[in-house]
Amino acid sequence: MRTVRSEPMKNLRLKSARAALDLSQEELAKRCGVSRQTMSAIEKGDYNPTINLCISICRVLGKTLDDLFWDDAEGDET
Repeated sequence: MRTVRSEPMKNLRLKSARAALDLSQEELAKRCGVSRQTMSAIEKGDYNPTINLCISICRVLGKTLDDLFWDDAEGDET
């Protein structure tokens, strides 16, 4: 059973992957065609990006959706 989180979950994996490539939020946002504010909101967990934006971010950072957006704790529900 999944639990509902009362506060947004920060995307530290995204922030870490961006920092590892020495990209600013502004640069990543430009490469993905969104504003820096949007990228900041995604990292803070205040905005849930579309699947197309997730894919764009993954391509720029050389990561998979699993690497950046899927929560391992939400694995199989049996």
